[in-house]
Amino acid sequence: MRSSNPVFARSEQFAPQQPTSQGYPQQGYGYPQQPSGDPYGQQPYGVPQPQQPAGGVMTIDDVITKSAITLGVVFLVAALSFMFLPAVLPSMMSLGVVTMVAGLITFGVVLMMSFRRQIGAPFVMLFSVVEGVFVGAFSLLFEILYPGIVVPAVLATFVAAAATLAAYKGLRIKVTSQFRKIVTISTFAFAGLVLLNLGLSFAGIDLGIRNIGSGAGLLAVAISIVALVLAVANLIMDFDYIEQGIRNRLPASESWRAAFGLTVTMVWLYTEILRVMSYFRN
Repeated sequence: MRSSNPVFARSEQFAPQQPTSQGYPQQGYGYPQQPSGDPYGQQPYGVPQPQQPAGGVMTIDDVITKSAITLGVVFLVAALSFMFLPAVLPSMMSLGVVTMVAGLITFGVVLMMSFRRQIGAPFVMLFSVVEGVFVGAFSLLFEILYPGIVVPAVLATFVAAAATLAAYKGLRIKVTSQFRKIVTISTFAFAGLVLLNLGLSFAGIDLGIRNIGSGAGLLAVAISIVALVLAVANLIMDFDYIEQGIRNRLPASESWRAAFGLTVTMVWLYTEILRVMSYFRN
């Protein structure tokens, strides 16, 4: 079962190793295959030695560095958008339009990049810029309605991500096939519900599932809490798939895909935390 994050779902190399028909696990990418006739694992004369990827293999340091770069670009562009959008947008309605358009473009970029076999730095940087515009506009919208809400939401996002990573490593959470299946189906169902709600809103029909503020109904609150839980579950799956990618000795270039996937989930986590926090503001 693949990850519900479309970035990792496209790359089979991030999937856990599956047992062969004889019940033995397959060796990961880049691992030397031992000849069956040599119990000591020595390569006989004339047998070509296994080659490492040209640019090296992916490491946790690569993933951390590139994730810091992508998140840093998102943060920088979001901060600039947050500061300068009020000077060019005359009303809250125009700000809402910019937020929605940037969000749709971001969603389209995610889909486009999820279908690419390889994801390079230029594409990830392009996504980070577009995502930064969306985050900045989205944050500004909430900050105007609920002054002082953005900074606590940003801090809460990183605390939640750190706590999730600590729980994943400290408690040795096992991402089973059933867990992946449940999270995958739930995530796609949530995405379909949000798109349906957006489409109906253009026809003047409000389902009341994505409202903000203390005036939101119980349905909107419940949907946001479910979305927050799904975002955390996807973050756990992202950590697991990155571990699998490192274990499978993927090329170092795949660390950009890992950074991209983490950024997608982190932004989703932030937007849901911002929504949930708005429910407790007057």
